[in-house]
Amino acid sequence: MTLQKPLPGTKRACVIGAGLSGLALAIRLQAAGIQTLVVEARSAPGGMATSERRDGFTFCSGPTALADRNAIDELWALCGTTVEHDLPLLPVEPLSRFSWPDGGTFDLTVDDAVLTREIARIAPGDLAGYDEYLRVARAILSDFRARPGPAPFAGPRDLALAMPLLARHQAWRTLASLIAHHIKSERLREVLAVPALMGGANPYSASALLAADHARERAGLWWPEGGIGLLAEKLAGRFAALGGTIRLNDPVVHVHAMGNRAHEVETQSGWRDRFSAIASTADRDHTWRDLLGGTSRGAELAARTRRLRHAPGLFTVHFALEGTWPGIPHRMVLFGPRFRALIDDIYEHGVLPQDQMIWLGHPSVTDPTLAPPGKSVFQAGVPVPNLGQLPIDWEAVGPMLERRVLAEIGRRLVPDIEDRLIVHFHTTPRDLALEFNAARGTGFGIDPPPLYRGWQGEVIRDKAFANVYLAGVAAAPGGGLTGALAAARTCATTMLEDLS
Repeated sequence: MTLQKPLPGTKRACVIGAGLSGLALAIRLQAAGIQTLVVEARSAPGGMATSERRDGFTFCSGPTALADRNAIDELWALCGTTVEHDLPLLPVEPLSRFSWPDGGTFDLTVDDAVLTREIARIAPGDLAGYDEYLRVARAILSDFRARPGPAPFAGPRDLALAMPLLARHQAWRTLASLIAHHIKSERLREVLAVPALMGGANPYSASALLAADHARERAGLWWPEGGIGLLAEKLAGRFAALGGTIRLNDPVVHVHAMGNRAHEVETQSGWRDRFSAIASTADRDHTWRDLLGGTSRGAELAARTRRLRHAPGLFTVHFALEGTWPGIPHRMVLFGPRFRALIDDIYEHGVLPQDQMIWLGHPSVTDPTLAPPGKSVFQAGVPVPNLGQLPIDWEAVGPMLERRVLAEIGRRLVPDIEDRLIVHFHTTPRDLALEFNAARGTGFGIDPPPLYRGWQGEVIRDKAFANVYLAGVAAAPGGGLTGALAAARTCATTMLEDLS
């Protein structure tokens, strides 16, 4: 066991977790002059957004595209360079293709003229309504750009300052009600609700502020050439170039506190060190229950967190196929025969339905470096109830659901999929629970209610711990990379104010 003592007056910060949010927070702190150390349990940075090489293919976990280009550019600007200096960000077009069981499709695109033709084709009565919805969504994005969707407020004062904007945009309304106010077509309503679902939020209960996600997507989606894992690797490199340090393959097991301050971080190897401030991007329940479980307040907060509604889990099938498939875009949503009833099954009833909604990623159509010549890589995500709602044996159910997902993709897109399969494997909510200490096996964290009141629980910082902070999925209800990066920005601002 080693205990390093900082020089008198030195302000040092520890960030627990080297996911994209943890790296973003660490870069902001290090660039502001706070000596920062990142501690990561796994052998590589990235967290849930990583890449894995198998048989010459690169399989990526996490987002199928980057929706907030500004947040990425901002991080590289803090490092004194541009993201293009390290890796190209490739535009994704169309943004998404939506497919229904009867063969109907809809392409969401950046191009206004093309999108107008698409809307006129499936919902001609909604052309004016869509224009108004987009105007509202863009206004929300403009007013809440630093806090997309329901990302947390730092505290009551922060919330009070935002109240006029919250009132202007009727933030207490649900996203579904806002969409329905402008759009008559059920299919177009489903299209506009999908971005919230992809962030783990239920559009029938989450805030109308999530309309900003659609405006953000219309501004463009991007893919890092080489995969999501390479993006994490390059961010880690930029953090190191600023003078920061990353400690890999050594999970934090305890945060030592005395009174209202935490003072030391201890890892599984026995390493310990002192810090002025500590931020956790790990699961919120894991942070309170395990890392600060030795304190009465930590146990109390863990119990409170367990009583909150959690977002769904995600079942993901990764697979590679013989052949290239230029007709299958980078992102598709394969709707099932039900929409609202399916969401209710997943969020409310906790059942594994026979039908499914498949979020299909085909990154090799944008980035051929992910697969050998003449072959393709895919990622199929299916939202499912979390382990708290449906504690099933995923080791038994997983292979069955994988076959069902591949069969549906084969039926609708690749008729001879069984003959073309080269590699295939899946991950389940149980895997996230085991690998990332994700409460109830969800990578999306807490399910955001209509107007997220995270300030009431001091989401960024609890009143009992003056120098312990939360960021990433621990602070951003509903999860998703955009919210996690916004939470990192909010957390960094709060920490720097406290450390100044």
